[in-house]
Amino acid sequence: MRIRRRRRIRWNGVATNPAASRPNERWSMDFVSDCVCTGKVIRMLTIVDDCTRECPAIEVDTSLGGCRVRRVLDRIVGERGRPEAIVLDNGPEFRGRVLAAWSEERGVRLEFIQPGKPVQNAYAESFNGRLRDECLNANWFTSLSDARRKIETWRQDYNQQRPHSSLDYLPPAEFARKAAEMMA
Repeated sequence: MRIRRRRRIRWNGVATNPAASRPNERWSMDFVSDCVCTGKVIRMLTIVDDCTRECPAIEVDTSLGGCRVRRVLDRIVGERGRPEAIVLDNGPEFRGRVLAAWSEERGVRLEFIQPGKPVQNAYAESFNGRLRDECLNANWFTSLSDARRKIETWRQDYNQQRPHSSLDYLPPAEFARKAAEMMA
């Protein structure tokens, strides 16, 4: 009988800090997968502002590599400014040279969670659970473009209409506006 050794997982990241207290202090990123009616797998890059719970983007495609993640981040930073830090898991798209170079160029700290500890990326995990329950499980996607359209409609509703108990029952966009007014 062969004895299998457990592979040790190395972690050289940084544990996450306490909750974000202002917009763009810290974002969380993660991936979600689903499929269209033909069985083709689609992936979604989700990004959430930890303070306001806003989702500035959900990028949907069949493949999302490091270069695509960089382009999405550049687009969001151009629209709303850069975060101080981004919390993410240890996936190959996040651990690659492309994102490391982007974070170095922009002065954004990447905070990798410990392997096997998704609770350290709680904002992204919570958001992804809502995305799955309220959008992905509730819709039948006939194509990639159909998925993009329905997911974007859900994201807009999530940001603009859906109240959050953790935000004094305000939608994320309204909470972000009030936070910006208080900081000005």
